[in-house]
Amino acid sequence: MSSSLLEQLIEAFRVLPGVGQKSAQRMAYHVLERERAGGQRLSEALAVAVEKIGHCVRCRDFSETEVCATCASAAREAHLLCIVESPADRLAIEQATGYRGLYYVLQGRLSPLDGVGPRELGLDRLAQRLAEGEVQELIIATNPTVEGEATAHYLAQLARQHGVRPSRLAHGVPLGGELEYVDRGTLSHAFGSRGEMPE
Repeated sequence: MSSSLLEQLIEAFRVLPGVGQKSAQRMAYHVLERERAGGQRLSEALAVAVEKIGHCVRCRDFSETEVCATCASAAREAHLLCIVESPADRLAIEQATGYRGLYYVLQGRLSPLDGVGPRELGLDRLAQRLAEGEVQELIIATNPTVEGEATAHYLAQLARQHGVRPSRLAHGVPLGGELEYVDRGTLSHAFGSRGEMPE
């Protein structure tokens, strides 16, 4: 038995994080009752974004071009490479700090139970980049969760294998927290006070 268009719309909203059945129903009814034009714009923007936005070949961030604007910029400091778990974390650092280096976006964190290993995070590509010799400091900005700390430890070892100095964001970012939800002042202080990772 096929579901109605309304049921399909409600189910479509449920793909968003944190949206359950009730929230999805409210969103669907709101679009149909009060925001049909906005819903049309959302639909069109979503279709274009899903089709046209891919990943930068250098840093794995979202990009409409093969190499993103940050990686292509001659104004960035190529000897600094900041590792983050997600594009949202990269944006948080970019907005809260004066960091002018480059980024590498893991698009996740090591989690063997979920089948996420070094290959899924593009760490083979990162190793090649470190081997090029341009990067002098690897700033590890993974989230202070159990998986984030395990990822940070792995990254620090990888950096040392290539003669690159690993550093870690200083405390101030709450343990178990997510970077995209940390206030700008705390994130800026933690970034500026980063320290070298112990062996």
